[in-house]
Amino acid sequence: MDEQKINHYREVLLEQLRQHTELARENQADALEMAINDDGVKDVADMSLLDHNQEIEYRLSERESQMVADIDQALLRIDEGSYGVCARCGKGIPERRLDALPTARYDAECQSLIEAGTGEDEHATL
Repeated sequence: MDEQKINHYREVLLEQLRQHTELARENQADALEMAINDDGVKDVADMSLLDHNQEIEYRLSERESQMVADIDQALLRIDEGSYGVCARCGKGIPERRLDALPTARYDAECQSLIEAGTGEDEHATL
């Protein structure tokens, strides 16, 4: 992959990093705010709803944090010179896939094998 395309993907990833980091912070702040603003209501339904909403915010935050980690890994692969190369088979990942999923570690074929449970990396992220 040429330097211009690598720089393009770096910029895309950096923008996504900024967005996902902001979303993770917002979700964490919302969850903490819910916990802090507990007005002592002891109604079971209210407590259940509050717990449910906090759980949703925590899960959203976890998802965003995982996206940040995936983006960090993709940026590291750019720095190492292995970006755009399938981590399983070593073939190039098509630009069309990278356009859709800039954090892709695997080409579509290897990703399918991993998801089907026949690949080597059972804890793979995209």
